[in-house]
Amino acid sequence: MSEAAIAKKQELVNEATAKLQESASVVVVDYLGLTVAEVTDLRKQLRDAGVEMKVLKNSVISRAAQAAGLEGMEDIFKGPTAVAFSTEDVVAPAKIMADFAKTADKLEIKGGVIEGKVATKEEIEALAKLPNREGMLSMLLSVLQAPMRNFALAVKAVSEKDNEAA
Repeated sequence: MSEAAIAKKQELVNEATAKLQESASVVVVDYLGLTVAEVTDLRKQLRDAGVEMKVLKNSVISRAAQAAGLEGMEDIFKGPTAVAFSTEDVVAPAKIMADFAKTADKLEIKGGVIEGKVATKEEIEALAKLPNREGMLSMLLSVLQAPMRNFALAVKAVSEKDNEAA
């Protein structure tokens, strides 16, 4: 192998290592058997959610995982591998991939990384069932608003009772 080819491979490994380290979550899938239209649709959904999907050689992503200190991912990198990287939303790649796998039987989640920890297929699927960031913020907001709403209703009830008595 020429020095230029080796340098190019090392550059790819370094790039993948940086992505693994920067990402809040990473989902690794087997995409063999998907049509071009399905892959295009999947990439669009991921892109709209701010998630980047790359098809990488197993040797490149394996070396990158080792360099990033992610042990135990060797079994995940077998066969055709696509990797979805998300730097902001932890849930988005898992949710999109799991939802897409419901309609596209050929897409199979292999595993991934959640906030720097290696995750199994089951853990990625469990993550996919969580609400997304907006859903969680909405739930938090409703929890924070509940005491004020109850207080306002109590004040209103006392006020109406006083008006009836007068």
